[in-house]
Amino acid sequence: MKKILVVVDMQKDFVDGSLGSKEAVAILENVKKKIESYPIEQVYATLDTHHADYLSTNEGKHLPVEHCIEGTDGWMIHESLRDVIKGATLVTKPTFGSMELAEILKKENEKEPIQVELIGLCTDICVVSNALLIKAAMPEIDVFVDADCCAGVTPAKHEAALETMRSCQIEVTGGNPD
Repeated sequence: MKKILVVVDMQKDFVDGSLGSKEAVAILENVKKKIESYPIEQVYATLDTHHADYLSTNEGKHLPVEHCIEGTDGWMIHESLRDVIKGATLVTKPTFGSMELAEILKKENEKEPIQVELIGLCTDICVVSNALLIKAAMPEIDVFVDADCCAGVTPAKHEAALETMRSCQIEVTGGNPD
């Protein structure tokens, strides 16, 4: 069984940039250790990717905060993780979940059975979206989320997203499960 790690949107804007939070900063060391625990060729990292027209997009109208504009510092993987993420497969995505990532992982699973662990930001938006897409694409694989390596927009939304994932047969590790 090949173990795959998906590092979701650990970009500067989500950690300590335009949409950053103290909870996001607080998980950096856990995320670094988790990445280091996997062979780098089994690590995939998503990059939320927007452009100069972001505020005129549907997402931008609902979240009018420019972030992760391709090519800016805020779009880059957070500086504290850049060394450990070198060599990982990077997948850009224009929205919360990545259909491309799900397809890539599906092809990996066809070659050799996989299990997938997700970590990153934000639990209640992009982590849950990608976890559910992966589970929908491959309902028979084990999908895990490490709560100690995730942060939500708020602690309450983080917990709600973890509960949603548990309900969808995604195993949540770490944290304080009930």
